[in-house]
Amino acid sequence: MSDENLTPEEPGDIIQTLPLDRWHRDQGARMVPFAGYSMPIQYEGILAEHLWTRESAGLFDVSHMGQLLVSGDGVDTALEALMPGDFVQLGVDRMRYSLLLDDQGGILDDLMVTRRAGDFYLVVNGATKADDIAHLHEHLPEELTLNHLDEHALLALQGPKAVDALARICPGVEMLTFMTAGAFELAGAPVWISRSGYTGEDGFEISLPADAAEAAATLLLAQPEVKPIGLGARDSLRLEAGLPLYGHDLDTDTDPATAGLGFAVPKRRRAEGGFPGATRIVRDLREGAPRKRIGLILAGRLPAREGAAIFDGDTAVGAVSSGGFSPSLQVPIAMGYVLAASAELNRPLQIEVRGKRLDAVVAPMPFVPHRYVRQGN
Repeated sequence: MSDENLTPEEPGDIIQTLPLDRWHRDQGARMVPFAGYSMPIQYEGILAEHLWTRESAGLFDVSHMGQLLVSGDGVDTALEALMPGDFVQLGVDRMRYSLLLDDQGGILDDLMVTRRAGDFYLVVNGATKADDIAHLHEHLPEELTLNHLDEHALLALQGPKAVDALARICPGVEMLTFMTAGAFELAGAPVWISRSGYTGEDGFEISLPADAAEAAATLLLAQPEVKPIGLGARDSLRLEAGLPLYGHDLDTDTDPATAGLGFAVPKRRRAEGGFPGATRIVRDLREGAPRKRIGLILAGRLPAREGAAIFDGDTAVGAVSSGGFSPSLQVPIAMGYVLAASAELNRPLQIEVRGKRLDAVVAPMPFVPHRYVRQGN
């Protein structure tokens, strides 16, 4: 991972501070502009923070992300008209990864969708939330209500010891399994907790009122398993987990089939269609897309960055969408898009970095196995 992957914005682009801005600075964070916020990119160092999260529990502030509530009669059907997820059959307090699509099936954003007792709770990317909200307002029926929880914070506690730390101060969370959620109390405040995350590790995301965030973060940090972790390690962790980053690995030029996200289009939706780009997406899921997202392991120590050309022999077949050095594996890894004929596992390819062709091989993802706690584990 590197700061380059996160493409921090120019200082003039900063428009907001996080509810925990002062708290981060007190913990020694180095702050950078990202997604319209001043964000902590690291505390003690990306490598140390990455490895701590893989071994213990890392506390991330992801309050820049958009938290939305959508409610009203027929809300599940209305959301299915914009996304390929199966929301009609989704149980209460269960969540799904889904994709907001444009008319051609291009990916406008990837997001988490949870059915709650009286509404749907959506978490969207920080850099796209304004466009997402405008898109939802334009395309959802007027009878539905859309609320942006812009006075809420969002914390993520990730790592194999996250459950030990959180259950000690928030009893009952240990009963959640991957992709389930519920209401709890933490540090005297009502919170909404899901067992999910963006690192490939077991962990939780905690939505809470912004004015309660400092007390909750301080209490979490007081647990011996927990250290604060910046955006830098969040990016290297998600890359090892093979998880795409919107704006880099996903955009409107990619669709669920091309991006290897067929799991986000369940069987019923493939059969019934009824979402943007359904005909093409279902065909490509069945027959294979012309391009595919692949994982790559590079020879040597030099990482490949976004935009680096990928060659199959003398032919340019694609480009890297994100890449970096894997702290866990101690090798450079990358994701990219190539023509389908060059995408089979173990195929030798080359990546052009700084004018040189580096040897690489198509590798399975995730690069580091996921450790989610699923029902029945």
